[in-house]
Amino acid sequence: MEPSKKIKSIVTPLDKVNVDTDQIVPKQFLKLIQRTGFGQYLFYDWRYEQGGIPRKDFILNDPVYKNSKILLARDNFGCGSSREHAVWALDDFGFKVIISTSFADIFYNNCFKNGILPIRVSDEILQKLFSTKSEIEVDLEDQTIMVDDTPISFDIEPHWKKILLEGLDDIAMTLQHEIQIAKYERSHKT
Repeated sequence: MEPSKKIKSIVTPLDKVNVDTDQIVPKQFLKLIQRTGFGQYLFYDWRYEQGGIPRKDFILNDPVYKNSKILLARDNFGCGSSREHAVWALDDFGFKVIISTSFADIFYNNCFKNGILPIRVSDEILQKLFSTKSEIEVDLEDQTIMVDDTPISFDIEPHWKKILLEGLDDIAMTLQHEIQIAKYERSHKT
């Protein structure tokens, strides 16, 4: 994973509640065995008409949000099945931060494990973010969201913060203990 410290971007306001993982990446696209290539299927049923024609009224098809790295969503984002493919699709599309009032637990943890920062905020703050038209900056080190020169702080568990700041996946976390593992293996040979 790439280390993540600061992300500055216009936000993509997805004004929907209870967005489940089947809406994020529909089941018919789960045939890929690698983590890349899922971005083209992100919100597929909402983004496209029958035959793959882009819907003009869907937010991701608006050129204003083409390079957005920050997704805003309403309550209970990532609910439904525990498919990690949903996070892969968001990442592959280019999102590095998702801000909502609440996330499904498994989806929330999968975000960190795949280099996406999920931020929980209050309804009031989320509404303020939905109404902003300017870029915002998310600073993971300082744990702030900068909106119109006003910092908004957010909480994150130290473990997850370390993982994102250092770009660590599960294997890299294990390899940080390589010396201790080798020492243990030498002392416990059978």
